[in-house]
Amino acid sequence: MGTTMKIRRLGKDGPEVSALGLGCMGMSFSYGPAGDKKEMISLLRTAVERGVTFFDTAEVYGPFINEELLGEALAPLRKQVVIATKFGFKLDPSGGPKWIGLDSHPKHIKEVAEASLKRLRTDVIDLFYQHRVDPNVPIEDVAGAVKDLISEGKVRYFGLSEAGAATIRQAHAEHPVAALQSEYSLWWREPEAEVLPAVEELGIGFVPYSPLGRGFLTGKINENTKFDPNDFRSNLPRFTPEARKENQALVDLLAGIALRKNATPAQIALAWLLAQKPWIVPIPGTRKLERFDENIGAVAVELTPGDLLGIEEASAKIKVQGGRYPESLQKMTGK
Repeated sequence: MGTTMKIRRLGKDGPEVSALGLGCMGMSFSYGPAGDKKEMISLLRTAVERGVTFFDTAEVYGPFINEELLGEALAPLRKQVVIATKFGFKLDPSGGPKWIGLDSHPKHIKEVAEASLKRLRTDVIDLFYQHRVDPNVPIEDVAGAVKDLISEGKVRYFGLSEAGAATIRQAHAEHPVAALQSEYSLWWREPEAEVLPAVEELGIGFVPYSPLGRGFLTGKINENTKFDPNDFRSNLPRFTPEARKENQALVDLLAGIALRKNATPAQIALAWLLAQKPWIVPIPGTRKLERFDENIGAVAVELTPGDLLGIEEASAKIKVQGGRYPESLQKMTGK
């Protein structure tokens, strides 16, 4: 295929993984109707053949069906891959397809771990993230529960998602955090202020989700794009037609560099993230093999210091329009 996958380590003492992982949420959830199961299994197995060893899912994706999909697809390849999943949502007890709040009580964390192990058809979860910080449970208790699971051999590494710097420090003091997963891309750079310096200082890896701005930075979406009613993006302030029209400037910037580098805008956006730090491992998601191949091609794109400076200067003049989440979801991040 031409792309030789590179390897990175998540944090000082974390797992070694492919430089790009695969975010699997969209295969089952959030971006319109779920993908065809056979096709998704084939894509997951092809990803391993192409050198991707890092796969990201969560209990709440579906709920449950995304973990089951990964379990089925990766069971024959289990020794070759690192699987990350997440706990921390309270699901509708009536079995409805929705979460109704947060729950990171230690008892709940342990129940989720048992259920996720079954769905993932494995005896160990490589990386277990708290999906969102639960204001009702001290982070030391959360870290303690995961520490217990690690000592029982059910989990290898502890992770946090969308946590703020103070929470990261408190958790890490209780049990080493291997990775922090948060949104980060050329159009959401908030982690640069406090979170990236904190994880660098503590030796924690960083896993950017939505590294392509939920697809926007690929250049395949414009102000006229129509989203499926089940598509999460139809509710995001940043994806109103007006915001998309304004935000096109960022895609145009990437397209200009892509042309020079014989690459695509998506590859430039991913290469930019990879160039930020050697312990950053983006997890772009896709359901299409050609998009997957395009994404992993980013590891071969070399951005020079001059290219990076050019991106910095040009993007500084572009004000991204629209919040990344509606208020209710934004409140759950950065705690």
